[in-house]
Amino acid sequence: MIRSIDHINIVVSDLDRSVKFYTELLDFEIVRRAHLHGAWIDKIVGLENVSADVAYIIAPAGEPRIELLQYNSPVGNSVEENSRANTTGLRHIAFRVDDIHALATKLKQAGVKLYSEPVTVPAAAVKHDAGQKTLLYFTDPDGVVLELAEYR
Repeated sequence: MIRSIDHINIVVSDLDRSVKFYTELLDFEIVRRAHLHGAWIDKIVGLENVSADVAYIIAPAGEPRIELLQYNSPVGNSVEENSRANTTGLRHIAFRVDDIHALATKLKQAGVKLYSEPVTVPAAAVKHDAGQKTLLYFTDPDGVVLELAEYR
């Protein structure tokens, strides 16, 4: 039986750049860093001669943690199609925020490309117990789709 979500893994091309993005722009906190190598990680991920660096980050309200993982070897490929909202597979992570407009402004000032301005979901489309929902999509430096969600 599944008890909870333990973590979410995001493979990044430049760990320091991604740590800066998630901590400085989105207010995540680094809780640990590690270097991964050896037969144990090769076996888990199904690759050979893995060498990777990871930073574990959490949101101000706590877990689940996000693992920002940079493979030094073998290096994977970036697939532009993964930055499209309708591509099959895990497509985005949504972060609950208190002030979506302020964070959207902060992201724009930092040069982050937003899909749009914040959009309020019509109550006729979906009614949420937490209140009226406003959403915003954007991408991290590697094109990973992220979402901000605000309830009022």
